[in-house]
Amino acid sequence: MLNRYLILLFFILLLPSAVYSQDDLDYVPPLKERFFFGGSFGLQFGTITDIQASPVVGIWALPRLGIAAGPNYRYYSFRSSNTHIYGGRSYLQYIFLRDISSVIPIGINTGIFLHGEYELLSLESAYWKNPYMSGRFTTSTLLLGAGLSQQTGRRSSLNFMVLWPVNDTEYGIYSNPEIRISFLF
Repeated sequence: MLNRYLILLFFILLLPSAVYSQDDLDYVPPLKERFFFGGSFGLQFGTITDIQASPVVGIWALPRLGIAAGPNYRYYSFRSSNTHIYGGRSYLQYIFLRDISSVIPIGINTGIFLHGEYELLSLESAYWKNPYMSGRFTTSTLLLGAGLSQQTGRRSSLNFMVLWPVNDTEYGIYSNPEIRISFLF
């Protein structure tokens, strides 16, 4: 619990200097150049097998604010039973520091962003032991966190993020924290 407060305190202290140290007049590209594509792919093998594919399509609504949505599919297997989880997700991503080197001269051209995500997933009642439903049922999860963005090209980036599921207490679909690596182009 203390780690969460330390991370929050770090962002609150860093935010004012980061915002004022960068140009206020950001270039706004034409609409066709503001769309982006990407997503994440996950693999885990062992006692738990978890294979996930989550493509996204999004738009930079503002120079630092990205909005995206896409489908989500997971194959999940634990011991001798397995299930398919599918649904959709949407997220907001705000880049509040485009280049760490503009604040701390360490030579790393990496940005820092905040990330908020909402997922609606369809689960099998038999696997998740939901006595109130038969067949499939839906559950929603809100994930909040932050990450680092490394530019890999003019319009592409590799993102590393740490997200905390805010309301995933009933089914435990996510680890706490959820660590993701995604690619946008």
